[in-house]
Amino acid sequence: MSNMNLTLKIWRQKDAQSKGVMETYEVKDISPDSSFLEMLDVLNENLVSQKQEPIAFDHDCREGICGTCSLYISGRAHGPMRGVTTCQLHMRSFKDGDTIYIEPWRSKAMPVIKDLIVDRSAFDRIQQAGGFISVNTSGNTQDANGIPIPKGDADKAFDAAACIGCGACVATCKNGSAMLFVSAKVSQFALLPQGRVEAAKRVLNMVHQMDKEGFGNCTNTGACEVECPKGISLENIARMNREYLSAKVVSDEKIG
Repeated sequence: MSNMNLTLKIWRQKDAQSKGVMETYEVKDISPDSSFLEMLDVLNENLVSQKQEPIAFDHDCREGICGTCSLYISGRAHGPMRGVTTCQLHMRSFKDGDTIYIEPWRSKAMPVIKDLIVDRSAFDRIQQAGGFISVNTSGNTQDANGIPIPKGDADKAFDAAACIGCGACVATCKNGSAMLFVSAKVSQFALLPQGRVEAAKRVLNMVHQMDKEGFGNCTNTGACEVECPKGISLENIARMNREYLSAKVVSDEKIG
């Protein structure tokens, strides 16, 4: 496959208070074997050489495991390929002469900081509200690896823990819901005996914080699961709803 020339329509926004606009850029001689972020690196090098301000975008590991490279590419979170993050998306997924639209996540709860970078600290606050377990480390504490766990439960917990918190579920959902993310974090603890001690408190606190951050509600369209780069299942949302209803009933009974 020969190198490509592409037209890029990119969202530029100075800061959270400024109004953003789509600006057009041309990139030439892009290798189909380069990653999407490497293509943006080439564009930024060209902009810097022309004494223009480079495009701000988030990235870190570039190995598909940190979730920071979150871009909305031609109408899809992380681009046209399923099961990959933006940094693992290669330019061979596009054709010579294509026009590619590149935008930040769109969510009231994740405001734009600059250009393609959004503030995802809401996810951090949700995790801090309940993403932990309490373990008494004094005396003869049982080794976690020595606690028998059914393989089915362990597999589901590992699958839920694969969530990288990129926010694709929020950006894809028509309601801006974070329930796939929150349910994954609830599930990875709820399925293990170590996490059962705070189970009720955890789900109540995390759902409360999710609502407080301004995320929308889930209406089960399934778009979040389709676009999740780690394939987090909607089953986690069902599990979180069960955990929440159970915890809420017990909490209301205690108050009553």
